[in-house]
Amino acid sequence: MHAWRIVRFNDLTARDVHDIYQARIEVFVLEQNCPFQDVDGADPACWHLFTRKELGSDPNSFPIIAYCRIVPPGIKFAEPSIGRVLTTEAARGTGLGRVLMGEAVARTKALWPKEAIRIGAQARLEKFYNDFGFEKASDMYMEDGIPHIEMVRP
Repeated sequence: MHAWRIVRFNDLTARDVHDIYQARIEVFVLEQNCPFQDVDGADPACWHLFTRKELGSDPNSFPIIAYCRIVPPGIKFAEPSIGRVLTTEAARGTGLGRVLMGEAVARTKALWPKEAIRIGAQARLEKFYNDFGFEKASDMYMEDGIPHIEMVRP
């Protein structure tokens, strides 16, 4: 069982911010070989949901292994959204990505109970997001050289 933290940007510690950016760059820039501007100005308005891998007695040494940001309505889309969804290589194949997405949907719905959730998903993950009630809502488009689609969950 993992301890999930959901934190507004201003309540993140400096170490949290460092570790979040480290995980995002590891997955999106290095692993996916996709140079892009990860620090896009949206983070200060967002909620940040993550868990760490416990390796020892010092919580500051625990790397983030699953993360996403919950974006308020009007920042990326008219609806609230979930973005920067990741599990690090160390956590893949454990089911943690599914747990993360379940947590993200539940927490987004708790924050905005009457709103649909819209995401910009990598097209290859359409089935994964279908499992959480998301339906394709756009044609495929390219973002940072990767095929994407918009998806909506009522």
